[in-house]
Amino acid sequence: MPKTRSLFSALETKPVGKTSVVCQGDSMKRLRKAVKVAEDEGYKLRPASSRKFIGPEKAQDLIAFNKKLAKKCKFDSIQDAVDVSGNNDRVVIMPGIYTEPESRAAPTNDPACVDLLEDNDEGSSSALSYRYHLKCPNDQSLVNISGRALGGPVKQPPLQDRHGIPDAGACVKCNLQLEGSGPSPNDVVIDAGRVESGNAGPVGAVKDVAIRADRADGIVIRNLTTRHADEHGIYVLETDGYRLERFKGFFNADYAVLTFVSDHGLMQKCEAVGSGDSGLYPGAAPETGEQTIEAKRRYNTEIRYCDLRHNTAGYSGTDANAVWLHHNNIYDNANGFTTDVFTASGHPGFPEDSDLLEKNKIYSNNFNPYQPGTDVDPTVPMPVGTGMWIAGGNNNVVRNNWFFDNWRRGTMLFAVPDSFICTVPDPPDIPGCDPAKVSTSHRNQFYGNKMGVTPKGKKRPNGLDFWWDPWVGNANNCWFKNTGANGKQSGITSLPAALPSDCATSLGTGGTDGQTAELIGCVSVPQGDPSCPWFMTPPRPSG
Repeated sequence: MPKTRSLFSALETKPVGKTSVVCQGDSMKRLRKAVKVAEDEGYKLRPASSRKFIGPEKAQDLIAFNKKLAKKCKFDSIQDAVDVSGNNDRVVIMPGIYTEPESRAAPTNDPACVDLLEDNDEGSSSALSYRYHLKCPNDQSLVNISGRALGGPVKQPPLQDRHGIPDAGACVKCNLQLEGSGPSPNDVVIDAGRVESGNAGPVGAVKDVAIRADRADGIVIRNLTTRHADEHGIYVLETDGYRLERFKGFFNADYAVLTFVSDHGLMQKCEAVGSGDSGLYPGAAPETGEQTIEAKRRYNTEIRYCDLRHNTAGYSGTDANAVWLHHNNIYDNANGFTTDVFTASGHPGFPEDSDLLEKNKIYSNNFNPYQPGTDVDPTVPMPVGTGMWIAGGNNNVVRNNWFFDNWRRGTMLFAVPDSFICTVPDPPDIPGCDPAKVSTSHRNQFYGNKMGVTPKGKKRPNGLDFWWDPWVGNANNCWFKNTGANGKQSGITSLPAALPSDCATSLGTGGTDGQTAELIGCVSVPQGDPSCPWFMTPPRPSG
């Protein structure tokens, strides 16, 4: 896990690495205004956090240091500063709205890179290769950070069950720190689309990604905002060691943050809003849980102190293994949290396992993006009014959280048969997937959760607290020591009415209350189809 270097160390005479400064003509004017607001009114890193103020001494220090930065400023383009950076270097961005005109003007599907298209394991070349991005860095991205040189040739066609990066070369931009120099993340904005929309929609995207960090081991991105990308605000992939903190993402069409096959990651003190898929998405987080090949299990990704709100899903993670989420506020989404194997094709790590959700507040997830006139364009089907679901996953622990005011359900757990994911046994399709088996959902535990009541003790019931489709053969799922809106275990509402509390003996024998029919009916119709109840806002629960 990379450590943060303080802003005030950026101009030290004997630094580890050099610092490049990016600024605009009005950066100091913006800085002074932001400092005054931080002194007089304060600022919030996220809506659910306390307001932060800076005192007069800190204010003067920040202004004085930014004056020094301004004297060192040689760039008005973040990409240009990244291009001259190397291992252990820093890019400090002074206050402003950065649209990166040269990157915007770079062609998409650039003919200059057509010879670098590579087929994936499905014979498609739509996902562009690392070599492609190295030569055409702004084809898709406003700011592109390619952390490694090229190594050996890539095997074509690629191996089905592969580990590691086959063509990884030496580090050339590893341990890079990219940061804003203002008092808060609001002061540096990287906008990949319609600037006039501010922190709202419409997106009006020009580029797919605002910041792409590819094979950028040790990357730190902090104290800035990304918005209006056609896909992701921040995209970290094939990276070992990343730290994203004090950041905000507004109305990026798919995700505020997407990480993919990346290890040793931390996301903290953040806000993710307006995503068509989910706010944060650590896709295919590594196999460090119950399928690990290491000496012992560990959590590879930690997410804490974030507000995930007003997205189709607050958090999502297809085949995202061993992710630890704690002390987050997840609210005003259609579905607060989803981990799944629905779209496992193209995601290593099947089946998903070993997430830990604890000490989160997951509430009021009743936003309906499927209604006409919504400001978020949904890209995935989700059950409006749901706190969380595990849509095919194993060995997940959900403990000591608050779930309240989710009008459909607090939590959902169900299996996804392998036959829904792969049509033929591996290796031709997905490693570990066998259409004759049901690899999910087993060994999931829900305990110590407070359901239907706020942290201050006010009753705010969920439609149902717990919902389970007890697929035949699903083993060792259990619910115990949870309390309902009356503060007692007797206050829990669930379907089925009696849930197994003994993990060792729990065994699914088939749903008899319409659970399976609901699932089949909803996954077999187009997104938004009125025949599926998921896309309709449930009534507010009484009580």
